[in-house]
Amino acid sequence: MADSTETLIVNSLIGEGSEFRGEFKVKDLIRIDGYFKGNIITDGKVLVGQSGLVETDIRAGIVVVGGEVRGSIHATQRVILLSTCRLIGDIATKTLLVEDGVVFQGRCTING
Repeated sequence: MADSTETLIVNSLIGEGSEFRGEFKVKDLIRIDGYFKGNIITDGKVLVGQSGLVETDIRAGIVVVGGEVRGSIHATQRVILLSTCRLIGDIATKTLLVEDGVVFQGRCTING
């Protein structure tokens, strides 16, 4: 199912070379290409770019990881782990898509 244009609008961006620590509550989409440590809470989408390093617990609708995540992911809709992903932590979601090449250490719970 294709996302509507509204769900593809980047509401917040932590760019490559940037650092942010704390709790991030955001509407719609957040993209992380830099370093983030803390908690992320959104009903929307979290995208961790290939250069992103995230030490966090993520609670979101959809989570797409192309970089590195150290922490748990709770997604109400789905989690997509791209081939460049490195995830050390647990996943709880309805749907999980994993590309070849992913490094994943943790537990996964699929709640249909």
